[in-house]
Amino acid sequence: MTAKKILEYVKSIGIAILIALFIRAYIIQAFKIPSGSMIPTLLIGDHLLVNKFIYGVKPPFMENKILVIDKPKRGDIIVFKYPEDPSRDFIKRVIAIGGDTVEIKNKKVFVNGIELKESYARYSDSYIHPSELDPRDNLGPIKVPEGKLFVMGDNRDHSYDSRFWGFVDLKDVRGKALIIYWSWDSEKSKPRLERIGKLIK
Repeated sequence: MTAKKILEYVKSIGIAILIALFIRAYIIQAFKIPSGSMIPTLLIGDHLLVNKFIYGVKPPFMENKILVIDKPKRGDIIVFKYPEDPSRDFIKRVIAIGGDTVEIKNKKVFVNGIELKESYARYSDSYIHPSELDPRDNLGPIKVPEGKLFVMGDNRDHSYDSRFWGFVDLKDVRGKALIIYWSWDSEKSKPRLERIGKLIK
């Protein structure tokens, strides 16, 4: 093989790598569900594609995002930097946005005084935790600051979320969960074929 051919191969591989890195950084990213905090919506072993472009892109060395198409809305399932350890990504559902007031009374969630009708929420523990014990079942009312989000897992009795560690900053949102492209049931050692291609909502 001639030096010219080798150079062409190296350039082609380099361009392909740059395109892949650009797509991962700004457009679509894969994400694997590691815990049961979003059951029943998302299961351990689900592999997702996350739309990073919809909430805007953050170029290197810039504080704010650009090309913002939409902002996270109530009900969106988002991936974000975990506030207590930004090197880790978390996935939760947006319950309230900046300016909203959140209150939880005996497991029931209220936003701006209106109880949410949450078909996606799962409760597996009938015991009601008093607010003096922890904020799992009774919290607030608290107002969400502008530029912040209040998020919760759908598996309400087994989710470590805004009830415990506070708000998510808009600038730390990586993207919106889009679709399940693969799902593996480790307990049964087989794929969940019925979940592949399922849109996330």
